[in-house]
This record gives sequence, structure tokens and C-alpha cells, in this order.
Amino acid sequence: MKHWTERIASDLTNWEVDKHVVASGTSISGSIHIGNSCDVFIANAVGKSLKKLGEDAKTIWIADDHDPLRKVPYPLPESYEKYLGVPYSQIPCPEGCCDNFVEHFEKPFLETLPVFGIELETYSGFKMYHDGVYNDYIRKSLERAPRIREIFNQYREHPLKADWLPYNPICTECGRVNTTTAYDYQKDTVFYKCQCGHQGEMDIKSGEGKLTWRVEWAARWKIFGVTCEPFGKDHAASGGSYDVSKVISREIFDYQAPYPVPYEWITLKGDAMSKSKGVFFTPGQWLEIGAPETLNYFLFRSKPLKHKDFDPGMPFLDFTDQYDRVEQIFYDTEEAASEKEKEKLKKIYEVSQINTADSVPFQASYRFLTVARQITDDPEKIFSILKRNSQLPADMEGAEYRNLPSDAKKRLNSRLVHVENWLETYAPGFVKFNVQGTLPDVQINENQELFLSKVADMLETSDYNSQELHDEMYLILEELGLKPQKAFQAIYKVIIGKKQGPRAASFLLSLDKDFVIKRFRREA
Repeated sequence: MKHWTERIASDLTNWEVDKHVVASGTSISGSIHIGNSCDVFIANAVGKSLKKLGEDAKTIWIADDHDPLRKVPYPLPESYEKYLGVPYSQIPCPEGCCDNFVEHFEKPFLETLPVFGIELETYSGFKMYHDGVYNDYIRKSLERAPRIREIFNQYREHPLKADWLPYNPICTECGRVNTTTAYDYQKDTVFYKCQCGHQGEMDIKSGEGKLTWRVEWAARWKIFGVTCEPFGKDHAASGGSYDVSKVISREIFDYQAPYPVPYEWITLKGDAMSKSKGVFFTPGQWLEIGAPETLNYFLFRSKPLKHKDFDPGMPFLDFTDQYDRVEQIFYDTEEAASEKEKEKLKKIYEVSQINTADSVPFQASYRFLTVARQITDDPEKIFSILKRNSQLPADMEGAEYRNLPSDAKKRLNSRLVHVENWLETYAPGFVKFNVQGTLPDVQINENQELFLSKVADMLETSDYNSQELHDEMYLILEELGLKPQKAFQAIYKVIIGKKQGPRAASFLLSLDKDFVIKRFRREA
């Protein structure tokens, strides 16, 4: 069974080219999030698959940093509205920490890529224009403007004007690029008018202008020799950017359009990601709460055009449980539901990995650690809690934290950091608790007091695992005619001062036994 990224690579091996170039690109209009960075992750995976097949391949990323600002991104102030229409490359850094607007939003993203094992060549649209890379393509586009207009008009409800040219100079008066209209040219000089009322001329060699997007995209394919490119589904719509650029690429630049890989948007808790509204989640934010492989898994576990929704709250715990299960299936320490599922999940896991270990790596339950970490921040004590709750693999049951292999210790400590960040930033209130140092001032009835006393006696005389303790507590509450909700409320009230908390049996086994016994007897 092949993963979909491998099938794309396999298809590309039929192309008669000396080298494959898998391209990706991002508009630097604000924070780069896990939605609009899909290009990069998919391109990297396809590039890796091509290399495994023995193909000469590289991955590139182009910053669309010469495009105009259309909306002020979060959390910039309203004062940045004065830059609407101005190329990103000409806007100052909002915090004065970088050279400009582009670097401010681009730098955090690029710094995360090595963590995800992504290696690529990076390019700047602004620099390409200023270095003259596009000059010959601008000249050809101006010469062939009548045919380009015809191509555009095939897909437009309202035809372009007869003097329209596929080039937008940056207005020397207002500095905007999306308010100018080029209407004539002589050699390398383009004449334009701007909505601000200014009329001027621009030398294309100055780099102070740009091709209209669909022409620029086609030119870019030829410049880099692109053979494959992922892009958002909006570009893939019928009559959209890809359809138009494909024709321009063939007819104007004599180049075969690359293999398209359209993908669906990623929503955040059901809402479309929006830089201007502050609704987004970046790869950097992901690394605060999860390992890089888990983001790869999130992106690659389903086909690119399948809808993906991300919620960093409680659903993230279900997601990490799922990832851990897939990891166990990959290493044959857990059985899949069927042979077909096993083959599928193993392939997804393999594609998601940056470095695959030879044997199953130690992985403590993320969900369980959200409880243990709120009891103590000492990794050695947390490891003991894992042991008491049968949370360790069989070959580690007799291990001590200090004797753990360095890889196991590193993975535990790394996941603890992720759990700490998740608890602080995304955990809902009902998940959070504090073990009270002194007996909370709470009210419980006589039956609840008797229940706690009997559980204390039971804990004092025997050792239990979580399932055994759970079963014994149910026998006691049935004997007392006490509803489970009321019984467990009593536990939480006297320990954390709240009516609800983690799964009772494993929670109690995570605490010091003497502490629990004394607290249940109302002695401390």
C-alpha cells in the first residue's frame, strides 16, 4: 500500500525531466499558520518520496512578499490600515524587532522548519523582482498581453478592458500596488494610472512592480522548472488560478504546468483560519504542545482534499491517544482492527516520522500526564506515578527514573513540557486542579464520610491497581446505597476542593497513600 504522497511521487517518475522541483509558496500577510503552510509540509513529503524512488529532486519555498497588504493581520493596530495596498516588503516591522514586516512574520515560521525535518531552498518574490529574475517574463507578458487578455476573459464574467496589461507598478505617489492600472508601455517603460489620482511611468528593471498573480505563477514555474506544487483548493476551483495559469504557462511561456496537489483548508475549532481575525494556529504553537511528528501525522493521516479541523483543547488529548496507538501498531506492540487498517496506519506513521527508531520508543500517555503533572513537577515522582498506575510497558515495570535510557528520559521530559504548556494554555477549567495542602472547608454528608473511611481502611490493608481499586470502591458505594456521582464528589471535595476531577481510582493511586488515608479520615 502506498501513501498518497508516495503515489504522487510515483506518478512524477513518468515525467521526462532531469530533476524534479517541488514548489511551495506562502503569502506573508501575517502569521503563517498550519493551514497556509500545508504547501511546505506536502511539498517536503513528496520531495522525500521522490528521492526514495531514486529521483533527483529538491523542494523550494517562495515567499510572496511583494504582494499587497489586503487586511491588517492580528494583532497589529488599526494604524496599519494606512499600509493597505502597499507591498509587504515595503511595510515596517510592527514591533521594531526585525528589518521589516516580512521578516517579522516569516522568521518564526522558517525557524520551525528544521524541527520538522524540512529542508528547502527559500526565495523572496521581492528579491526576484529587484534582481531582474522576472524581467524577460514581464517583457514577454507585455508583448503577448492581447492573448493573455483572451485567456483571462475565457474565465471571466466581465471582460478585461482592451488596454489592460498584466503588470502592476507600485505607485510612486501613494506606494500602493493593487490600485494601479498599467495601460501602455514602450520597451521597458510601463505607463500607469493609480486610484489615488497619480499618473506615472515605471521601468520594469527597477523591480518596483509585479506581474499579475496568475501570470506570475506561470512564470515562476518556468523559472524554477517546477514539476509539482501543492496549493489551496481556492486555486484549484474550476476557472481558478491553476486553470488560467496552466494555459498561460503553455501558450505564453512554453512550459508544461506542474503536477497539481490541491488541499482543503484546515479549520480551527470549526472556524476558518483568518490572520486578520486572529483565528489561527501556527507550527510554532504546535511545537509548544506536541512533537513535530504529531503535526505531520495530523496532515498526512487523510487525503489532502479531506476536511481537517483542529482543536487544541480536549480533542487534542483524543488526537494524541490516536497517534500513540498508531505508533504502537507500527511497532507491532498493539493489534490493529484488521490487516488493512494495520497496513494503512503503518504507512501513515512512516510518512509522518522525521527519524524512525529501530524499536518501539517509550511514550507515556499524554492524557495521563495531564493528571500526574498537576500532582507534581518532579519527573522522578511522575515516573513513580506512572509505575503505580501500570502506565509502563512490561519491559520497564521494574525500572527507576534515574536508570532510564537517555532516549526514554528525553521523550518523557519532552512530553511533560508539552503537557505543561497544554495545561497552561488550552486545558479547559474542569481539567485543572490543585491538590489542597490542608483539608478544604467543604461539606459532605454522613454516607459520604463513611464511604471515604471505608476506602481509607481498604487502602491501608492492601495494594491495588487502578481497575481493582475502581471495582472495590463500587462495591463499597453499593453497600452504602450511595450513588457513584456522590461518592466520587466526596473524594474530589476533600482532596482538590472541587466536585469533579480525574478518574478517581488512578488519581488516588497517583497520590501518596498515607496522604490519601489521612485526608479521607479527615486527619490532615
